[in-house]
This record gives sequence, structure tokens and C-alpha cells, in this order.
Amino acid sequence: MKRVAALLCVLFVCACLLGGCAGTAAQTNEPVEIICFAAASMTETLEEIGKSYMEANPNVTLTFNFDSSGTLKTQIEEGADCDIFISAAKKQMDQLDITADKEVNTDGLDFVDAGTRIDLLENKVALAVPQGNPKNINSYEDMVAGLKDKSILLAMGNEDVPVGQYTQKIFSYFELDEEKLAADGVLTYGSNVKEVTTQVSEAAVDCGIIYSTDAYSAGLTVVDTASKEMCGQVIYPAAVLKGSKHPDEAKAFLDHLRTDEAGKIFESVGFTCLK
Repeated sequence: MKRVAALLCVLFVCACLLGGCAGTAAQTNEPVEIICFAAASMTETLEEIGKSYMEANPNVTLTFNFDSSGTLKTQIEEGADCDIFISAAKKQMDQLDITADKEVNTDGLDFVDAGTRIDLLENKVALAVPQGNPKNINSYEDMVAGLKDKSILLAMGNEDVPVGQYTQKIFSYFELDEEKLAADGVLTYGSNVKEVTTQVSEAAVDCGIIYSTDAYSAGLTVVDTASKEMCGQVIYPAAVLKGSKHPDEAKAFLDHLRTDEAGKIFESVGFTCLK
């Protein structure tokens, strides 16, 4: 009887171990949806990267929400489901990160898993013109002269959009008064960088301040790029959010965005990968 009891115990333990292994495998293969909120300027690259990632990981579905970083930040703050946030500027990420400067995160928001936060990419703020460059604008200095004599129309992002905030820094660098320019009727606005890019592509304006990557994707001519002194560096931070329903899978995709495979796609449109 003792031998039978011992054999039964062994069989029970083996069954438990096999059941545990099977449970782990099933869990690994369960369908998972990762929701990624990303700056509009990343639309083309992330869709391409996401497609290949889902082919290699068939149990993962990537759902992207592209918009201005300010709009995405507000949606996250209001409770939207989001696993990963990628901003076109540090400000919007800092406003959600409890470890950031309190002068930026004024509301003490705590949405970011600080242990996952990285600086993913760098972009350039570009002055782009429509096909043929009708007003012969070849530099930021030409833009400034045209704004001052009211001979050109410039498209820029709203003040709550990173590309608009970079534009405001460029205005400050050249000692331009945005309110006066707006009153003079030489400015138009877009709620995100894609809207500004469209205005330039359709020749609704004489030039626009966008990102180099958006100009590349739209086939626009870049006549100048802003220096660090003009508007600072354009850094794209990324992080998994504390409210993620699938933090491990979200972290895995965030890690993938730092691979050479993903890097080649980012760099093909003008991003600089930060390691």
C-alpha cells in the first residue's frame, strides 16, 4: 500500500507540473491588444514597424492612436486606455510623470512607469515649402523677412502642440511677436503636425514649420532646419503607463522599438535613434 501511495503522489505531482506548464504556454499564446498613443509625426514609421511586429507575434494586436502629444496627454489624463505613450516632446511626458520636475508636472500626475521611460528618438524642426517654392524661401531668415513685410503666409502648430511650441521658440530666437503676426494675417494654425504638413502640401501656405520626418513622408522640400540654439533638441520620450493591462507585452514592444530592425525604419525617414 505504501508503494501504491507513493506512486500516486508522484503521478499527482507530475500532473500538477504538466498542468502548470500547459497553463503558462496557453497564457503566453493568449491574444493581447497593446494600445499605443504616439505623436502624429510617427504615423508612417510605427505602422510599418507594427505590421512586421504583429506578423512575428501573431497573438499581439497593436492599436495605434496618433495625434498631437498634447491631445494624447489629455486623453490619458482623462482615463483613456493606453499601454504605451510616445510623445514628440519631453514636456507632455513630464506632465504625466511623478518623478519629473514639479514645475512641469504641476498637477502631480502619476501615470508613467518611470522604470520603463526612455528617450527613443530625435527629430529636426524643418522649414518646408510647397512644390516649386513659389515665394523662393530658402532659409529661416527668408521666412522672418517675409513675415515682417507681410509677403508670405506661414503654417504652424497650435501652442499646445509640440511643433507649435518649437515654432514659438524660433519666433523668440528671431524676436518675432506671434500675436502681431497673427493680427497681420500671416499665420495659419494646425491642431497637429499632420495638419500643418497638409497645408504646405496643398500650397495653401507659402511655407510651414514641421518635422523633417513629416516633410520626408509628404515629399516636401526642406529649405532649412532649426539649430539647437533656435529651439532646443526635439526628443521623443517613450514609456509604458502604470495603467497598462499588459505591461510585460507593452515593455516587449517598447524594447523592439530600440532594435536595429526598427531603427532602420525610423532612420529611413530622418529620425535619429537614441540608444
